[in-house]
Amino acid sequence: MATIQQQARALGDPTRHKVFRYLAEAARPVGVAELTEHFGLNHNAIRQHLTKLSTAELVVETRVPTGGPGRPRAMFVVDPSAESRWGVTGPYERLSVLLSEILRTGESAHEIGRRAGERYRTGTAVTPDEVLAEIEEAMAREGFEPEVRRTGERVEVVLQNCPFASAAEVDPNTVCSLHRGIAEGVAGEATSVVVDELVDHDPREAGCRLCLHVDSTS
Repeated sequence: MATIQQQARALGDPTRHKVFRYLAEAARPVGVAELTEHFGLNHNAIRQHLTKLSTAELVVETRVPTGGPGRPRAMFVVDPSAESRWGVTGPYERLSVLLSEILRTGESAHEIGRRAGERYRTGTAVTPDEVLAEIEEAMAREGFEPEVRRTGERVEVVLQNCPFASAAEVDPNTVCSLHRGIAEGVAGEATSVVVDELVDHDPREAGCRLCLHVDSTS
């Protein structure tokens, strides 16, 4: 695990710090080409900065389907574990905002989660694989370390880590309802991917499962 000192050194370079802030403020996966254009640097220079940020566990690489033939594109997001000391809103801070919204509006955790999930949706995912990739990305950004397992039309997203274990032990219904809602919000209503349920486990052991299916008739 990277130390605070290692992260501080990685962010000590002014350009690298700007790249990190750009990713943090984008709140979506960003590709090398976009960073190259924005900063006016060559591809290799951007790659070097991203490598150092990744080694310091400040950013992570993810893969996003292109929507056509060819391999998924390499994209970068802020590591979900990056703490708020670097000016990044962490998973627990996002959870506190959602819980505050429940109290303020009186709406259900599920509905608040759905609206939060809609903000993760890019609007470009069309195929089931693309929608599943967006759901996986949303769960990763929340810190769940998801693993997608698909067998035909049945899909399980195994959440291998629970970043909200303490809160989930106290009120599992609220925390789990929020995150099932987030998955449904990402999938959207006009999609072939349907979220069926969230099967919860002991949050200290993790392993909760989002159960979904692909509706081939839609």
